Amino acid sequence: MLPASDPAAAPPPPRSPAGIDPRRFRKLRRFLARTFLQAFWHDVVLNRPLLRWARREPLGRWQRVAQDYRSLAVEMGGVLIKLGQFLSIRVDLLPPEITRELAGLQDRVPPEPVDEVIAQIEADFGRPLEEVFPHFDREPLGAASLAQVHAARLPAEPGGAPGEDMPGEDVVVKVLRPRIGVLVETDLAALRLAVRWLRPWRRIRQRVDLDRLAEEVAATTRAELDVVAEGHNAERFAADFADDPRVKIPRVYWHRTAVHTLTLENVAYIRIADHEALAAAGISRQEVARVLYGVYMQQLFVNNFVHADPHPGNLFIRPLPAAVREDGGMESATAGDGEGGAAAAAAAGTPFQIVFVDFGMVAAIGPRYRQALREYLFGLGSRDAERMIQSYVAAGVLLPGADIQRLVEVHEDLFRRFWGVRIGELREVAFSEAAYFLREYRDLLYEMPFQVQVELLFVSRAVGLLAGLATSLDPRFDPWAETIPFAEQLAAEEAGPVLSAFLRDAAGQARAALGLPEKIERVLARTERGNLAVQVALPAESRRLLERFERTVLRLAWSVVSAGLLVAGAVLRGADAADPLAPWLLGGAAVTFLWGLLRRRLPLS
Repeated sequence: MLPASDPAAAPPPPRSPAGIDPRRFRKLRRFLARTFLQAFWHDVVLNRPLLRWARREPLGRWQRVAQDYRSLAVEMGGVLIKLGQFLSIRVDLLPPEITRELAGLQDRVPPEPVDEVIAQIEADFGRPLEEVFPHFDREPLGAASLAQVHAARLPAEPGGAPGEDMPGEDVVVKVLRPRIGVLVETDLAALRLAVRWLRPWRRIRQRVDLDRLAEEVAATTRAELDVVAEGHNAERFAADFADDPRVKIPRVYWHRTAVHTLTLENVAYIRIADHEALAAAGISRQEVARVLYGVYMQQLFVNNFVHADPHPGNLFIRPLPAAVREDGGMESATAGDGEGGAAAAAAAGTPFQIVFVDFGMVAAIGPRYRQALREYLFGLGSRDAERMIQSYVAAGVLLPGADIQRLVEVHEDLFRRFWGVRIGELREVAFSEAAYFLREYRDLLYEMPFQVQVELLFVSRAVGLLAGLATSLDPRFDPWAETIPFAEQLAAEEAGPVLSAFLRDAAGQARAALGLPEKIERVLARTERGNLAVQVALPAESRRLLERFERTVLRLAWSVVSAGLLVAGAVLRGADAADPLAPWLLGGAAVTFLWGLLRRRLPLS
């Protein structure tokens, strides 16, 4: 085997190609044009007081658009699947009926012809495939929209005795699809076109930073094309869990990694969703759910580096021949202190490791969000709704004008109604409570005062997938019981810094108290002179109600004027077709209608 090269000397990441596929771009542009014309007709032209009788129900129409998009994405693959998956987690922007349609997108497409894949590997390494991988399975293990994976074997290593060689190691080779760069840039060009067409819609501009959303999708997709960065991500995870015997990360073979090719240790153990194989191996599914949840708590709140794609195809379970204690020690799986030890070992089942693969989608949580996430965890563990809302403020995910007190109220209600519900019962309870929350918090559900940054979206996506996995493994898994001890442990670790912060705050309060008499004297002096002014601001909800009332009045006035001119012109035209005033009235009605139509640009609702 060739000596492993320095990872820093690995080839540079792929550059974005300048060209696009014109035929693919035209097809995407037609889909966008058709969708936007339908939206303009139904949500602008027909969204008038006199024309709404002809308008179809909006949610059903947008569900059909989501279904059409899903069909297009399955047909064309590429970024369309990634974009659909990305939008399926944007519950802060889209209603659940649409996100559910997009959530059905699976990143599985027909594989590329294997000869083209082999030609790309040979171009990457500048030599025949046999010299790189003496054995290369022509049938892929899996194919996704951006890459596909093949089993292979490395060259044999020189053995200890003359003429004896050690067999080469089994590996998996992830290969980017040929011409994937052009395909990605074509889809991103179509996305930029959609953003330009969306900018005139004021309601959307207020709710979504379109340019940032497009940049997030582009950056995420291009990052998944960088297999060298993916290798470094794997090594960072390996370093984070180096002392944790519960986790295994595949080794990266840098001397067999290039611009389009990533070679990893083959860790094809038991798939986490293969319940029959887990049972046959004697592995407790309940214990797998508990350990997996704990590993993600570690990623989220300690390591701040999260594997954001924990679907069943990316997680394996490796049975171990001996029990591995959490302190890293080893003991026999059958050993125990008498009958009690044997019973405990039997209840725990066969020891195992959780194996992660596919590190293309990760979330590195920056300093701004780290403390916010911890505050969220502490608020969750102590059922402190105000602390959770302050974590949203610290993370910057609330839109300007968000009603903080209203958000506190809904979180307190969520705690009252959902605390202690086991994860397997959560879906059923959520459906039963949906009518209550829709009735009591309709204003919040309408406004949705959130826009979540991409890092936190990846975290929320990971948590959502994790919840689904835990439910399938153990429907009675209790996330609250597992979260509270973790939050208490973190709080204890931060007791020192918190005490220091408390002392600093106390010193500041003391200084403020010493200056209070002087401030009171200044206020009283201004009062005596009649110079004291008090500024009063309306609450956010009242301000929004007034704005809606003002818009409604303006729409009504515009509609009445337009309808009045139309009726007057029609009456005069019917009485006397030659009356010169009738065309002016009819023309005035048309101009007034178009002016209001183009000026208001009502939202897609």
